[in-house]
Parts: sequence; C-alpha cells; structure tokens
Amino acid sequence: MSGRLTPRSRRAAFRPGRLRAAALGTALATVLVPALSACGGDASTAGGGATLKWASSYFPTHWDPVVGGSGAQFRELALVYASLTRTDATGKAVPDLAKSWEYNAKGDQITFHLRPGLKFSDGTPVDAAAVKAAIVRAQKQKNSALFGDLTSIKSVDANGLDAVLHLSQVDYQIPQLLGERVLQIASPKAAASPTKLDQNPVGAGPFTVTQLVPGTKVLLKKNPDYWDAKDIHIDNVELTSAPDAATVVSGLQTGVYNFADIAPSQAEAAKKAGLDVFVQPGFNANNISLNVNKAPFNNAKVVDAVRYAINRQEFVDKLTFGYGSATNQPFPKGYVAYDPQSANDYAYDPAKSKQLLSEAGYKAGQIKLDLVIPAEDPQAEVVQAQLAKVGITVNIKVDKNWATPFFAKDLTLSLYGTTGRDSAAQTLTAHFGPNGPLNLSSPYEPSGFEAAIAKVRQTPLDSPDYAKVLQAATRAGLQSKALVFTYSSPNLIAKSKSISALPKNPAHIDWTGVTIGTN
Repeated sequence: MSGRLTPRSRRAAFRPGRLRAAALGTALATVLVPALSACGGDASTAGGGATLKWASSYFPTHWDPVVGGSGAQFRELALVYASLTRTDATGKAVPDLAKSWEYNAKGDQITFHLRPGLKFSDGTPVDAAAVKAAIVRAQKQKNSALFGDLTSIKSVDANGLDAVLHLSQVDYQIPQLLGERVLQIASPKAAASPTKLDQNPVGAGPFTVTQLVPGTKVLLKKNPDYWDAKDIHIDNVELTSAPDAATVVSGLQTGVYNFADIAPSQAEAAKKAGLDVFVQPGFNANNISLNVNKAPFNNAKVVDAVRYAINRQEFVDKLTFGYGSATNQPFPKGYVAYDPQSANDYAYDPAKSKQLLSEAGYKAGQIKLDLVIPAEDPQAEVVQAQLAKVGITVNIKVDKNWATPFFAKDLTLSLYGTTGRDSAAQTLTAHFGPNGPLNLSSPYEPSGFEAAIAKVRQTPLDSPDYAKVLQAATRAGLQSKALVFTYSSPNLIAKSKSISALPKNPAHIDWTGVTIGTN
C-alpha cells in the first residue's frame, strides 16, 4: 500500500529519481528481450508506423505490477499489462481480460469468466490459473504494494477460464477493485522470478516491451495478440523519463516527444506553442495529515482550528495556476462517491480558528509543530503561512526517509497526496479505516465509519440505493479528525494535435481508439 502514496506535488514527487536516472543512464545495463530488432534506435525507424513518444514524470521505478502498480505509475504499466476489468468514462467497471462475471446469491463469491484464446507475450495462456497466481503473489510477495487491497479475497479456485474468488465478507466492490490499479496481471511463468520480471515485463496488454533501460527509457511495439488489438492504432511507443519541467514543452515543440504530462506552470507556454493542453479527469487529492494520538491534536478543538484555518482556494491559485480545484473530500464533484452534504463543511474562517485555539487553552504562538515532508514542497509553505495567521508556528522539516515514520505513525503533522482507487470503498478505507495506510492516526477511525463502509460493500453496484449508501460512507469518513483535504491537483497533459482525443476514463490513460496522424 505504501507505494500508492504520492507525498508531494505530482511533478516534484519524482524529480529526484529522474535526475539520478539520467545521471546514471550510461552506467545502467540495457535489458533486451529476444524480439529486439534495433538497439538504442528510434522506435519509429525500427518498426515504422504511428509512434507515441511519451515523456513521463512518473516513469516506473518497477515493472513488476505487484511492486510498481501503484501511485501514478500504473498508467505506464498499463501499456504492458491488462487486468480483469477496467473503468469506463463513468468510472464503472467494464470487461477487460474477463468478458463477464457474476456473484453468488449471498455476495461472498464472484466468478470471472476470461476471454478464450488469450495469451501473454511469452506464449503462456491467460487463464484462471494465471489470475490465481497473480492474486496470491500480490497477497504474499514480501515487497507487494497491493496486499492491503486484497483482504476481502480469502481464496481462489482456478477452473479453466473461470476464476472463482471466495471472499471473507460480502463485497460487491470486487469488479471495481480488480482493475488497472490493483491487479495488472503478469505471466505466471515470467513472474516465477519477480526480479527478472521487474527488468523484463511480460503481460497481455496492448503493447510488448522490445527494449528497457531501467529508469530512463522503454521501447514497445503493438501486441497483435491483445484481445482488443483491432482498436489499438499505435504501432510503437517510446516511453521516456521526462527531463526537467522547463524542457518538456520545447521537446514537444521539436517533436522529440508528442505526448507528456506537464506542470501547471508550463500550460500557457504549451498552448502558445500550438499544443493540445487538457486535463485528464482523475481522483487526485492532497491532504494535511494529523496524528490525533499526539498533542496538540488529541484536543478536538485544535483539530477543528486547523480545519478552519485552511484556505483551499489559495492552494489552487498558487500551486495549480487555476487548473486544480479546492476540495474537502477525496472525490471530485459529480463522482458517485462525492457527498454534496459535506461540500461546505469547515469553510475557511480564520476568526473561528483563533477562537477554537483560545477555547482549547492555547495562546498565539504557543503551538509549535514540525511539518515533516520527504522533499522541498511549496505546498508545505502554503500550510505554514496559513497556520501562522491563526497563531500556530510550523517548522518545515525535510526527511528523505519520511515514509518510515509516516507508516509507523510516529509523525504528528505531515502532507500526502493520492491518485485514488477505482473502488470508492477502498479509497475510503485507505484514508479513514483503522488500518488505513493513509491514516496517520491509526487505529483511530471516525464513529460510524466501520458500519457505513460495510454497508457499501454489501450493496450491489447496480442497486438504486448504491449512490446514497456510498455518499453516507464518505460523509462518515469525513468526520475523521486525522486529515484535512485541501485541493485536487490536475492530471495535466500536453500533446501534439496529431494525436486524437483520449477517452476520458477517470485517472487512466487509455489508448483504445487513439490515432496518430500528421499535424
């Protein structure tokens, strides 16, 4: 689960790794698969046809989906790996490797029916045994980032093309859960050696790897055996670790790239350069994390004082150049889990914040806190300035090993941001559950949340009551005193106008139907 967390602003979070990768690029061994036809060359010249040249700020640190299929990197891994399900533009689960599924009458067993005749790029069949192997590996592999997402799955029976999942509880969220983010399925033959898989990914997705330079570049070609190959119109992909934000736009202008995620500060320059700039919908949410097990946040009035001290719009204006949005919950407006009843809770009110601090027995300047973050982040400076206005002194402390004390719940105050999950119930439990990895105050959970989330799992997705039940769980979770949501950072993309529009699937980059022509 820890791999799902993006503790800083979207672009800045990965910059140190990218710079190190660039510096070490010449020293890294290039890993080639047997199908490689051109060493170190341009994919367009190697294979011809339409070539996607993608500069990514989230270049995968791992290509084993059990380890790396988290945070924002699942989008890149989805070039290679397919999943049982995927999400459509409404956020609902639709068929991928599984053509259909059904629950038993009780709701504690679900059977996925796989498409016939599919195979991984190494020739291994895509069958129920492969699904079982993927689930077991995600649950048990020592360095898995996914085991915490799969606690509802008790066991799996593999019957030919039918994977029968026996659940530890009634849970109708499973089709939502087992999509790109949580269960990208690798060849069990290749995954027998996870270390080798990490260097030579083998999946059943729309593309196969022909060359991989760890941390720097990956070349891929279209997979003719992908189940939906007829709707993939891109022949080759050059995925490159993005350089500094300031040089991405010039690279797009000159044709070094034709697709890239960009920083909000670069959006206007990209537009002036004639590029297509758009926001891909998503579930990004940034938060201030509080530990209610430590003073002064063991005083509920201090927590509420922080809530009222936060001017969410300032984060949007200063950090996203207006492309983001203020939010007090982990879901975007219009999404089924977004709770309209909670939309105006704890609106910015510094006078009320000061009053609450006084009622809690604190004078201005008496509360002094360390805000611990993994790297320099302008978001922290906004928090520091806003809390200073109500009399709370914040010292920003950078700790490169931040993850260790965060997940040990040793910090008092921190920041993090997430990309969310396709299962709204999983998003809620990650933030508000007693064992949630994003709950700095574990084992604390808000009153009524456990019952509310259980009701969500027990409600079929097509039930007329589903939206009401889900929003009630969001409302219960937002009573948590362990975090304060601030703003949603955009999935901001710039591309050549020769690339057609992408499907607007929330948080995903889907290449189905996308074409690349000429400007």
